[in-house]
Amino acid sequence: MPRVLYIDDDEGLRTLTRRALRRRGYEVVTAEGADAGMALLAAEPFDLVAIDHYMPGKDGLETLAMIGALEAPPPVVYVTGSEETRVAVAALKAGAADYVVKAVGEDFFDLLASSFDQALDRRALLAAKTEAERALLASNERLAALLKEANHRVANSLQIVGAFVQLQASSVQSEEAKVALKDTHQRIAAIGQVHRRLYTSDDIETVDMAEYLGSFIAELESTWSTPASPRLIRLVADNIRLATDKAVSVGVIVNELVGNACKYAYANGQSGEVRVSLLRENGSFRLKVEDDGKGFDPANSPKGTGIGTKLIRAMAMSLKAELDYGAGPAMQVSIKAPL
Repeated sequence: MPRVLYIDDDEGLRTLTRRALRRRGYEVVTAEGADAGMALLAAEPFDLVAIDHYMPGKDGLETLAMIGALEAPPPVVYVTGSEETRVAVAALKAGAADYVVKAVGEDFFDLLASSFDQALDRRALLAAKTEAERALLASNERLAALLKEANHRVANSLQIVGAFVQLQASSVQSEEAKVALKDTHQRIAAIGQVHRRLYTSDDIETVDMAEYLGSFIAELESTWSTPASPRLIRLVADNIRLATDKAVSVGVIVNELVGNACKYAYANGQSGEVRVSLLRENGSFRLKVEDDGKGFDPANSPKGTGIGTKLIRAMAMSLKAELDYGAGPAMQVSIKAPL
């Protein structure tokens, strides 16, 4: 049976209530006032409390406030002989789960038992909701930890694959093969950087593009620069976060465009600058890569294998992006894609 503490200064009504509610499936313990009721609450567990409004000493509202201050207060049903609306409203505002107007006869006990049922049902639903939210939070935390670990392992695996590619590049004699393997290594690095960002960030669903591109472009500058042919790569980026798959696509595009600019825009023994920007633009973002070299005509056959051009188009398609090759003496390529 649910245990109910009934606080009322009317001894006769306390006895009647205890007997009537026992027949309705409740174990009722009674107290004659606020102090006696609070002592019982401190000593025994109760599922619910019913409080009479008019009592000598501390009235029902004062008792309700004392119960509400407990660490884990049980639900309270307010009982009053007054039919004034203000009393019921004051009790509900103070935290009562329900109120019942005191009367004589079995109807009063039926209403009281019905109110108890509803208050306990609401408490059970709230407890179930809280437990479900706790379980969901714990599950999400476990999944986040697993996803971080997966990104960590993917990044490590890509780093190992990149090392193998570099090792292979150092052992081949063909200059064309060396260039192709170098390009492959940079493509692997572009994807690996995304996964490194994901497992070191609290946000496992999106990538800070300014931070990611800043780090990746520093790697590209180091890779493509030589003492005889230095390459300066500048980045301007807004504070934009993209989903993982979009970040990978942008990284691959930047890798291909910057690599092409470093290889073909400037002659050997000539220094050169490549500029990369990623800016917000009316609910979209625009990525632009440009140099001051001799220009590029996309209608002409690619100078290399053509894989880079195919990758750029494929990644732009995955981003639902518009690809634009600017006109002019120097190369200027931009894509505009939804955020």
